[in-house]
Amino acid sequence: MSMTDCRGVPISTESRPLLDQYEQAVELLAGYYMDPFATIQSALDQDPSYAAGHCLRAALVVTATDRNLLPILEESITAVEALGRRANARERAHIAAARKWLEGDFEGAIRAYGDVLLDYPRDLLALQVAHIGDFFLGASSMLRDRIAQVLPHWDSSTPGFGYVLGMHAFGLEETALYAKAEDTGRRALELNRRDPWAVHAVAHVMEMQGRVRDGIEWLSAREADWSRENAFAFHNWWHLALFNLDLFEIAHVLELYDRRVRPATSQVPLEMIDASALLWRLELRGVDVGGRWAQLADSWAPMAEYAYYAFNDVHAVMAFVGAQRFDQAQDVLAALERKASGRDTNATMSREVGLPLARGLVAFGMGDYAGCLSWLTPIRTIAHRFGGSHAQRDLIHLTLTEAALRSGNQRLARALAAERTQLKPTSPFNWQLTARSLDAAGDAEGASKAREHAEARRRAQLALS
Repeated sequence: MSMTDCRGVPISTESRPLLDQYEQAVELLAGYYMDPFATIQSALDQDPSYAAGHCLRAALVVTATDRNLLPILEESITAVEALGRRANARERAHIAAARKWLEGDFEGAIRAYGDVLLDYPRDLLALQVAHIGDFFLGASSMLRDRIAQVLPHWDSSTPGFGYVLGMHAFGLEETALYAKAEDTGRRALELNRRDPWAVHAVAHVMEMQGRVRDGIEWLSAREADWSRENAFAFHNWWHLALFNLDLFEIAHVLELYDRRVRPATSQVPLEMIDASALLWRLELRGVDVGGRWAQLADSWAPMAEYAYYAFNDVHAVMAFVGAQRFDQAQDVLAALERKASGRDTNATMSREVGLPLARGLVAFGMGDYAGCLSWLTPIRTIAHRFGGSHAQRDLIHLTLTEAALRSGNQRLARALAAERTQLKPTSPFNWQLTARSLDAAGDAEGASKAREHAEARRRAQLALS
């Protein structure tokens, strides 16, 4: 016999306390608050055959991109499969999708979670897993369109509607519909001011539009809403650090890294990704980050040969290169090479983007800047295929530009710097890159004007505060 959750989605239990724990865990997961795993594990401890509980626990593992959690995923899949039709059709569909993920068919898994929504468009759990999965796969249009498909079934009277709008806002941003994205994100926050994903979506808009001071003020003014007891806070802190980095506030960026992005040793891949990405950006600017690289590399070390998700592997390589541990970087390359010969989703991601990008990063770290260019140039237009956001993948363009400058490829450096500056002319850092490229080309007058633009943009952004 089934009950239904607060959105009318069928749950195969007759226990109101178990249903309440499921609902609480879904809410915590949607907002990235507290510990949804502990909440649903408590329900499973009470009833190990609770199908909906296993579906939620499986979803938590799928969205973690952590190979160490796969035994838990397999346990939940096996438990629901053993129930047969005692689990309802929706729950069986969830577990079928999770099994695809377990078997390495990431694309098939996310497609299957999306198919659940055709029958249960108010299944917030399936919607969030599919949305995050689209992000992992770099499927920008689906980040937008998958949410659009279910929107007619939701309204402000439906519990969790704000979360759905927050997801839609991010999809709109990733497809460059910036005005609509910001409006949708702000509307989501009118319904639920503590939704960190909606805060994040609007921050992305400001990042992509070069609204540096707006971004700083947006995140700072809402800090009390998104930063407390939230598992996503580290990423919004990362965005705040990027805005400050554009203004050359290096000391503040390092403080944000130490106190917010990486305040303690952690082996959570999603947290380590942001740490690697921030330190690499500082490395490209010639900033001495002290022992931070070594500490981060220590955390990545146990995962060096996993080749579980290429996006993670590339960020592990950054840490090893930054720490000058080229032997460990080579271990990742070897694992990526083995994975690239396979046929599952991550094999394709590794082969097309992950492996050449990792090789380019190693070349950069070894001072082979021409080699770095040869690896990174062919992949820059297809880099979305291994996941992440536009803001995250901008690291590739930054590395390319710096490699062009250091290799003496003046024409390419000037072209790449111009590309950045035309896209975000309000960015002080982009104007600084333009000045460097013009200096390298022998255009002293042009470089001087570009530096004046950089300082003017920096002062203008600071004056807005």
